Amino acid sequence: MRLKNLENLSLEEKIEILKKLKEERDAVILAHFYVDEEIQAVADYIGDSFFLAQKATELKEGTIVMAGVYFMGESVKILNPSKNVLMPDLEADCPMAHMVSIEKIKEMREAYDDLAVVTYINSTAEIKAYSDICVTSSNAAKIVNKLEEKNIFFVPDKNLGAYIKKSLPDKNVILNDGYCPVHDEIDLEDVKAYKGRVKILAHPECRKEVLDLADFIGSTKAIINEAGKYDDVLVVTEEGIFTELKKKYPEVNFRKLAKGPICDDMKKLTLDKIIEVLEENKNQVEVPREIRERALKPLEKMLELGA
Repeated sequence: MRLKNLENLSLEEKIEILKKLKEERDAVILAHFYVDEEIQAVADYIGDSFFLAQKATELKEGTIVMAGVYFMGESVKILNPSKNVLMPDLEADCPMAHMVSIEKIKEMREAYDDLAVVTYINSTAEIKAYSDICVTSSNAAKIVNKLEEKNIFFVPDKNLGAYIKKSLPDKNVILNDGYCPVHDEIDLEDVKAYKGRVKILAHPECRKEVLDLADFIGSTKAIINEAGKYDDVLVVTEEGIFTELKKKYPEVNFRKLAKGPICDDMKKLTLDKIIEVLEENKNQVEVPREIRERALKPLEKMLELGA
């Protein structure tokens, strides 16, 4: 079928169309916690980066729609080369994923004999291919602690790297200068206003001075698990997380920062775009074989050590 004028259809009509398309295309929808509420409502699986990467390896469907930013689609394709992986919007990207170069990694390997290049999953396939292991915010400290190497070049996020450095003083964690613009630009004074009044839960992509104010630091999934322990909570991460939080803990009073934070790239995704890519089988993710085969090893090692 050929779809037209989706904007004129009701949400119920769109959901019915999507259901039929999923059956026809043998498709499943994965979504990150940061996408809009209507996408989370139709997703088959919702989670953080580690959960989504792990879940992608378990799926039987031939087509996977990755409702997230581009590096997530690449990771799914690397782990599932025979699957048809579609992105709702190819322009939805992660600025931090591009904040480290292959030249910098090579430079660090020459400077240290005993070095592990540990790459946050928020990175390009090319950077993963030059890495020893990948991590997510939910398992980074756990995995780094298991590595034999003392010297760790952590890329691309300096804030998550600094958090790991503080958590693991026996390791020499060398920081890159990349960052997540959404978390790095959180207003310190905005957070300070809540200190001592409510419980503050923060993502480790935030700056150190913000994390110093937090009562709990963790990944999106960890924050969701922690939030139900309190009555009044300030959540310091991307606002998309509130969809899951409010659904899971309707009795908790969740506070929002005055200035966001909002990931504009995640918000490029819409239900209409998911329907369109399934209808037209477009926005396919392709990773060159050489890069895919090299990037697969650090991702598989992450799934092994991070389990």
